[in-house]
Amino acid sequence: MSTTMQGKICLVTGANSGVGKATALGLAHMGATVIMACRNQTKGEEAQKEVQAQSGNSDVHLLLVDLSSQQSIRELVAQFQQQFSQLHVLINNAGVFPLGRRKMVDGLEMTFAVNYLAPFLLTNLLLDTLKASAPARIINVSSDSHEAGYINMNDLQSENGFSFMRVYGQSKLALVLFTYELARRLEGAGVTANALHPGFVATNIAQNDVGPFLRVIAKLIFLFGISPEKGAATSLYLASSPDVANVTGKYFEKSQLHPSARITYDEVLQHRLWEESVKLTHL
Repeated sequence: MSTTMQGKICLVTGANSGVGKATALGLAHMGATVIMACRNQTKGEEAQKEVQAQSGNSDVHLLLVDLSSQQSIRELVAQFQQQFSQLHVLINNAGVFPLGRRKMVDGLEMTFAVNYLAPFLLTNLLLDTLKASAPARIINVSSDSHEAGYINMNDLQSENGFSFMRVYGQSKLALVLFTYELARRLEGAGVTANALHPGFVATNIAQNDVGPFLRVIAKLIFLFGISPEKGAATSLYLASSPDVANVTGKYFEKSQLHPSARITYDEVLQHRLWEESVKLTHL
């Protein structure tokens, strides 16, 4: 175990499998205090033990959250703030890829709720803690599929026709727009905000809640993906590297600066999306 992140408190969402677990393990290896935010207690506890054993770092904690529920996100923040007074790194990693439209407990479409509104709400609820812990970093795991996405401000819940690729792309595009608006609002606060594409990673995303035929297809497609460890590399770079200590409002791929889709730089759209997100999350 190294000590490059000793004394740093890091929260990772979706940390019980895939890129999230690999990110939590990487941070634990660097000596950080790691909070794994997971939905499933059994899977979360298994992943927590695995990360502790493999890293030799016992300072790895589990908090439960259902990111499709805004009430659950608020409870997570309350629990976190009871246990920890600081937060140096927030990694909004969790994501879903449902193949059909599903309405969640708040009446919101699942993909948009989990992939975008959850990070928006969680980050805003933790902003005071992050600012009080500065220097601090916010890392949003987007996807290159944001490049094919577009934001329909009149139909953010995809009620007028559902295409899973378009809806996923929209959610990841929203995450980049949010990152840029957030970075601008945080100027001078000592808190950076960046987004990234982890690469095409072989994970179990899109393999839950589908029939056996689609699961086989998804498994075949993901045979061509990179490992979760490689997928976590850019998140770990943004969380720990001194090279990006003062870099904010940027998009990364393979730990390198990379231009995001042209639409992401539209400041009017960034602001409109922020205002609408405030309403949808009752902030």
